[in-house]
Amino acid sequence: MKNYGHAGNTFNKYGRMEMKEKDFLRKMLPRFRQGTEIAVGPGDDCAVIDVGKKDYLLFAVDQLVANVHFAMKDCTPESAGKKLLKRNLSDIAAMGGLPSFALLTVAAKFADKVIDARWLDKFFAGIEAEAEQWGVSICGGDISSTRKGDAVFTLSIAGRVEKKKLCLRSGAQNADILFCTGRFGNSYKSGHHIAFVPRIREARFLAGDYTNTMIDVSDGLLSDAAQLSSMSGCGIRLDAGKIPMRKGADLQMAQGEGEDYELLFAASPRKALKLKKKWPFKDVSLTEIGVFSSGVRAGKIFDGKNDLVKKISPGYDHFTTKK
Repeated sequence: MKNYGHAGNTFNKYGRMEMKEKDFLRKMLPRFRQGTEIAVGPGDDCAVIDVGKKDYLLFAVDQLVANVHFAMKDCTPESAGKKLLKRNLSDIAAMGGLPSFALLTVAAKFADKVIDARWLDKFFAGIEAEAEQWGVSICGGDISSTRKGDAVFTLSIAGRVEKKKLCLRSGAQNADILFCTGRFGNSYKSGHHIAFVPRIREARFLAGDYTNTMIDVSDGLLSDAAQLSSMSGCGIRLDAGKIPMRKGADLQMAQGEGEDYELLFAASPRKALKLKKKWPFKDVSLTEIGVFSSGVRAGKIFDGKNDLVKKISPGYDHFTTKK
């Protein structure tokens, strides 16, 4: 692809800028000023605010777009509502925190009757059912009509985490073990991307005692593992043969499909031994799938033969993935 523009911006022959989502964010986010109370700004699963208390405040926002994150014809409005909240809950889990309250916005073309008052009532019922389970208060929001296009639902969530339990994407060190919870791949066809359970209880068990480096897998196992690697300044040697796969999945799906909402985290060898003995969640598997290595370039994932693991799929990218 030719570069028709200035350095750093790639344009196609029609003059449209072409850039991957992560590259765009890497260029754009530094322009936003961060106040002194911002302990962690853009780049992690949640923003972290220090208000001078024993706990940090956590803030995250996520969207649910009809026919992108769920299929209108295959998903009930109740299930769609639950997924919107659970996506946000998964971000809170990745930071080792507990959720507190949320704000909700809805933008849809109500005139076409695909989404009407009855559909929204069921959608809100699904959100509230999930919110009640996790002790979350939906305390405000906004509704707007659109002229065209699919419906977009946005939820902003707030939570808290004890300072010693805070988990970031950075912090993994040489020889730390890479663990994952649960299974991967075939998330869409199996319905897991709708029916998943946010790993809040598992993350609370891990945070502070076994790890302070964690991420939830939404974009894809390889893509999100590379985030840990890049932000920790330490590469990963991955044992792909150990990746636990969901029924109906193959390795390509498990490594790149995404929407798994499982946890990836780092634990020191000493803590890893204790963790495997103490893991209390019999219904959720815990698997050692790799090791962090200072001998591998940060952001890169290698296999046991020292070959670079090819990103069969780069994970979901809103700038490049075709609908």
